[in-house]
Amino acid sequence: MVAIASVRVFKDFLLLVLALFLCSVMLYNEPTEMLALFEGRPADVSVLIGVILVSFLVVHIIVHYLAPSRNAGALGLVISLIVASNMTFFIYWQTDLFKRLEEMILVLLCLFGLNHTLWLLFSSYWRKIPGLVHRVIIVGNGQLAQDMRLLAAQSGGRYEFKDYVECRSGDFADPAAQVDHPTNRILEAARRAKASKIVVSLTERRAAFPLQEILDCKLSGIEVLEAPEFYERVNQKLMLEKITPSWFIFAKGFKIIGIRRFGKRVLDVILSLIGIILVSPILPLVMIGIKLDSPGPVLFKQIRVGKGDKEFIIYKFRSMRQDAERKSGAVWARENDNRITRFGQFLRKSRIDEIPQLFNVLMGSMSLIGPRPERPEFVRELKKIVPYYAERHFVKPGITGWAQVCYPYGASVEDAFEKLRYDLYYIKNYSLWFDFRIMFKTVLVMLKKMGR
Repeated sequence: MVAIASVRVFKDFLLLVLALFLCSVMLYNEPTEMLALFEGRPADVSVLIGVILVSFLVVHIIVHYLAPSRNAGALGLVISLIVASNMTFFIYWQTDLFKRLEEMILVLLCLFGLNHTLWLLFSSYWRKIPGLVHRVIIVGNGQLAQDMRLLAAQSGGRYEFKDYVECRSGDFADPAAQVDHPTNRILEAARRAKASKIVVSLTERRAAFPLQEILDCKLSGIEVLEAPEFYERVNQKLMLEKITPSWFIFAKGFKIIGIRRFGKRVLDVILSLIGIILVSPILPLVMIGIKLDSPGPVLFKQIRVGKGDKEFIIYKFRSMRQDAERKSGAVWARENDNRITRFGQFLRKSRIDEIPQLFNVLMGSMSLIGPRPERPEFVRELKKIVPYYAERHFVKPGITGWAQVCYPYGASVEDAFEKLRYDLYYIKNYSLWFDFRIMFKTVLVMLKKMGR
């Protein structure tokens, strides 16, 4: 990610220089006249370049997380130019560097046009640049190896499948995918393909595992990954069907203890207090809207399961009809549930119905970020059906979480299993930076829903 962002920064800076040259040709009789603005100002030029480069790098990294798409480069460029322009304006507003507004406008227009054109051309060839794409060899047999091959192909260009080394005959379903490499030639195959990673995808290890060959690859500087770890890196969720209980014991991560837990709690308290203060002006309007739309209380209280399987009362603004489950009992809430009131639909789309949970966060029963808490009736059933479901209660539940920003609204056991992949990935890879990343993505999800 940092490598890709650095390439984009270098590309944007070159485009900036080229755009300045084009503007000097358009606005001056001699292109060198524009350079006169910077004569005798080596310190100013150094600060200006530093501000621009840092702005480009920071914004490109953030945009890469928030909008990892083909348009991320252009979006990052526009945002970073706005940031850099404002910062340099406040630094140099009393000088003559920014007295010609039309020059800046032309620079931005030229830069944006050049960025779009060149980035589209560059994106067609970037896979050929060493270091930006990880070349992968799959070592294994059967359907698991096939799945890993497809996963590499669907990784958005981050990984490139180069070869397949079969460890045991008869298990690989697709003969067209087989390559005649004896197991003692894995290292040669990796070197020939210039692979940086080997993914071990064996359905059965006891029959045949090329231990010495894999060890030779690792000692030669080639990273060796098991299929679940490769799946986790590409999809940012866990491959639960291939994980054993011992994996949880020996896997890296799952450390929300000590200073991390303290830091998370401090962040929860500070941000929830700020949130309550910021939204307090609209709370009376929300309460009036709920009352006018349907009879019943403003607040909705329900028992949920939290950290350590302890039950607690969660608070929300009521978005459904009163006594919505009087006849049906506990049922999954659906995205277009007919029990939701008209005003409740707005509350849910905007996530305003979740605001009272800020008080749950203050009281310590919830966190801002974490797995969404479920009802005891559902938890009891899901523990029987979904493997490792109880492990999500290792941390406090959250108002939003990794599953909420990565997976659409779900109301089934299959959806619960899929969301668990994301929840356990969050617990395994927790960091404060990860929390901020989820907050940013939550805002994006809210804006997209409100725009529909």
